[in-house]
Amino acid sequence: MHRFLTVFSFLLLAVGINAQGVPAGFDLSNYGVRIEPDKRLIVVLAALELAEGPGADGKTGKLLNTPLSDKGSSFRQQLLRDHADVPEDLRRKISIFVSQHKRLHPRATDAEIIAPFISMAYALTPVPDLADPVITTDLPGSLLDVLDFAPLVREFYRRSGIAGRLDAYSRSYLADTDGTLRTSVREMVAETTNYLHTQPRLFITERVATETKKAGSKAILKQVETREHERKFVIVPEKLAPKGNITFLNIRDDYYVIVPPDTDVSFSDARRAFLQFVIDPLLLSHTREIGEIRTWAKPALDERRKVDPNISPDVFLAISRSLVAAADVRQSEYTQVRAATQLARQKIDQIQANADRSAVVIDKEKLDKEKLAVSEELKRTIQAFADEAALRLFEDYEKGAVLSFYFAEQLKGIEDSGFDIAASLREILASFVPAKESDRLAATAAARSRALAAREARRAAPENRVITENPVTLRLLEIQKVIDAKDYSKAESELKSVLKSGSADPRIYYTIGRVASLAAADMTDPEQEAQKLLEAKVAFSNVLSSATPATDKALLSITYVALARIYEHLDDDAYAVKLYDKAIELSDITGGAYRDAMTAKQRLIKQQ
Repeated sequence: MHRFLTVFSFLLLAVGINAQGVPAGFDLSNYGVRIEPDKRLIVVLAALELAEGPGADGKTGKLLNTPLSDKGSSFRQQLLRDHADVPEDLRRKISIFVSQHKRLHPRATDAEIIAPFISMAYALTPVPDLADPVITTDLPGSLLDVLDFAPLVREFYRRSGIAGRLDAYSRSYLADTDGTLRTSVREMVAETTNYLHTQPRLFITERVATETKKAGSKAILKQVETREHERKFVIVPEKLAPKGNITFLNIRDDYYVIVPPDTDVSFSDARRAFLQFVIDPLLLSHTREIGEIRTWAKPALDERRKVDPNISPDVFLAISRSLVAAADVRQSEYTQVRAATQLARQKIDQIQANADRSAVVIDKEKLDKEKLAVSEELKRTIQAFADEAALRLFEDYEKGAVLSFYFAEQLKGIEDSGFDIAASLREILASFVPAKESDRLAATAAARSRALAAREARRAAPENRVITENPVTLRLLEIQKVIDAKDYSKAESELKSVLKSGSADPRIYYTIGRVASLAAADMTDPEQEAQKLLEAKVAFSNVLSSATPATDKALLSITYVALARIYEHLDDDAYAVKLYDKAIELSDITGGAYRDAMTAKQRLIKQQ
């Protein structure tokens, strides 16, 4: 069994990036985060689904056909069946409202049409009342345009029978979050708070001036009361939310992110929303320190508004969004650089390990060149990450985040020190020097040009895109976290799910074989071990049978060696040698197992 274990300690290095997992016992409620459907929103969007009208062909059909996820599409059909007998007069009134609203926005997509209705749902009181807001003067115009739909929502709730189905709908929504969404939310919250080295403030205090009339007197007593407010960040799973869309609403101390229930929020606008949740109260507690920043930011913001009048003139909002944008961009770049550096170190270590194990004399100059090539590639990769970060910061700058470059520079200077954003913010704000900001755009012009060129190159040749843009690679990286946690049963289940989705990527079979091999290595029962080794052998064989001329030769190389090790364990040394020969024929390619194959073959020949 020892020789079997040896190869898989090597193969573990060949898999990819080891991501930091979520700590055991991680509780989202400790971070003010909840995952819960909102019945108001379900009722509003369900009412919109009933709108009907004549289509381009003259036939009556649905007026709104927002693109939904697979589970959303199934739920839409269920919803339409459940409400097929809704009173015709109610359906007609809903249809007339939606039809008129669509005519007012002829160029809007269906997803854009329903956006203000989603906001409107959060202006209403909870079910069963669904009452209008008391104050409407501070509501945005787009929401006011659809607020007259609220009476129809209340009528739909009373007359359609949806009230009796809401609990079941909500349970099905929650059940659908148990996979991708809940896992990705935990990862997003853990990674973001780890980067910022802080936790969100879940309660804020407010000093409110009150006046009361003294009993039996005309005198008015003035006093200041301290009130405490709880803050919460709610991920709202919504099956009728447009596929690929993330809606963010901030209502006083509550932050809502509405997504389809099978959404992966690890790398999305949901992270920016959570950053906003963390950063807003920190900035509010440092309003005195932002005076000089405010003075510089106002004219810069005014200049941007000349180009895009839709940008908010609120300087404080610009500062807040700038810090959020900088934290998001810097966290991404910081994580990418660490992962690339780790991978480069593994490659260099593997090159040295292969040399140390080789039975032939290694050319030191050649060895150094191989290591240097890895180092140079790492430098180019890090530069590409930096260029892309500069371009992203500039795109945020153009949207009104005029301090994005400044905050990114400050974060970059302190992130390796284990900084706490809450404790560091005062110093970050105090370090602002207006004269330095005038040169930001010119100083980053070259980097932005390179990043734009790289983007264009990726668009022109999508097959050459960075590895993390490949959906199978992303899924395998996610499953790698499960493997790192040694939950081999779950990893196996998720890998089989990927196969069922229709992908036949040889890397999936390879990872299945590796998981089975790792599981076998931990087993003490000979029969169970034999069964797992058989599964591994079949999976590794599938890598070879599904390979094409375009398949990565390094993957084939390590697969031949992995399969050979299993045959060695089964005492079929003759066939193991043939497999080692196959790996040797592929030559000494980067990431392959040529030297391991050479060493193993020589060892077996000596034993004969």
